[in-house]
Amino acid sequence: QVQLEESGGGSVQAGGSLRLSCTASGLYAPTYCWGWFRQAPGKEREGVASIYDGGSSTYYADSVKGRFTISQDNDKNILYLQMDSLRPEDTAMYYCAKDKGRYIGCGNYIGSAGALNFGTWGQGTQVTVSS
Repeated sequence: QVQLEESGGGSVQAGGSLRLSCTASGLYAPTYCWGWFRQAPGKEREGVASIYDGGSSTYYADSVKGRFTISQDNDKNILYLQMDSLRPEDTAMYYCAKDKGRYIGCGNYIGSAGALNFGTWGQGTQVTVSS
C-alpha cells in the first residue's frame, strides 16, 4: 500500500517562496498522474498542479499558473511543488496525491472537481502566507 508523506510547509510573508516535497513509499500500482491539491478552512479542495509520471506534461490551476512549478525525481520517488510569489490566498493545507491507477488525463486533476479524482493522498503540510 502506498504511503505519501509531505514536508516543506511553513509560514512566509507575501512574495516569499516555499518548496514542498512528497515522498512515496510502499507498494503501489503503476501511476500515471501525480499532483498537489490544497484545502483552506471552509473551502473546497482545489487541485493546483498535476504531472504525468516521468514529467512529460504538467498542468496548473489558473490561480497558481506562473507561480507554482510541479516536478518529480523518479529515482528518489519524490514529488515537488515549488511555490513562488506566494499570496495570502495561497494559505491552505497542501496535500500530495496520486491517481487511482487508471489514466483519465492528468489535466483532470485540476480545480475543485479535479481534486476529487485523486485516489490516495498524504497527511498534508500547512502553508501560511501573511500579508
